[in-house]
Amino acid sequence: MSDLAIETSGLVKIFGEHRAVDGVDLQVPSGGVYGVLGPNGAGKTTVIRMLATLLKPDGGSARVLGHDVVAEAGTVRSRVAMTGQFASLDEDLTGLENLVMLARLYGFRGTAARDRAAQLLDAFDLTEAGPRQVKSYSGGMRRRIDIAGSIVVRPDLMFLDEPTTGLDPRSRNQVWDIVRALVGAGTTVLLTTQYLDEADQLADRIAVIDRGKVIAEGTTGELKASVGSGSLRVRVADSADRETAASLLAQALDAEPVLESDPYALGFTVSDPGVVPAALVRVRDHGVAISEFSLGQPSLDEVFLALTGEHVADVEPDESEHNRGEVPA
Repeated sequence: MSDLAIETSGLVKIFGEHRAVDGVDLQVPSGGVYGVLGPNGAGKTTVIRMLATLLKPDGGSARVLGHDVVAEAGTVRSRVAMTGQFASLDEDLTGLENLVMLARLYGFRGTAARDRAAQLLDAFDLTEAGPRQVKSYSGGMRRRIDIAGSIVVRPDLMFLDEPTTGLDPRSRNQVWDIVRALVGAGTTVLLTTQYLDEADQLADRIAVIDRGKVIAEGTTGELKASVGSGSLRVRVADSADRETAASLLAQALDAEPVLESDPYALGFTVSDPGVVPAALVRVRDHGVAISEFSLGQPSLDEVFLALTGEHVADVEPDESEHNRGEVPA
């Protein structure tokens, strides 16, 4: 029996002339959280939809929990659950009514269906909201009720597609706690996200996808180390001095500056944080005033910039990922 929950080789999906997924190879261990990072349109959602048997691959192969996603699609579906980027419940029904309906579809009868719905509402801190229509829920509550609906019967593998996009910090932390609880109960989680801090909090390993290809894979520490040990951000007091500061710091740090949209700000990825103090002193000695600076770990944007040459914010969404689909065979 394989220790891999997911194994893909050369996975391909084509929409018209666009290769949304272009030869993805993944090996996802059973247990824990495996993160898939990338900007909108990178191919993350398309990969998940193929693994969940919602789309047929156009090339390559994929096995989920030891079963081929095409030849054994029914078996795969019986063992996985998926929560997409948008709530999939009936917003005109109450939270309780939605969960009771799903429980009945999974085979619960009568009182058992209501009991299971009540258990889930309690586990997700939604008991008081249970009698209310889902359309009255906050964003965080919708994500929690959506995940609750996906685990009426606990799956062996759960796909979570950007579950915290648009949520406030408190709601994000609640979703993170839910993911940890799922893993603690024995479910393997494949998580797609645009947030490095989310992957940092949850994922054991991460694959970075861009333009349908895996461009890096490893732990968060390995990915950060691959682009430098630290990230320096500097704001000068006078925007006219930014170019001078950029030149001086580039020489002292042996790194290329990144000029931000803020005319006062610039950043660097540094391999040796220990040289930063002397570099800042050099800038001061040349008469350039620095109003503030910060030194920390690289952000997702800096990791992505180092890997692809583009900022995450500069990459436009690929609508084919969200607007095109196929009905599973």
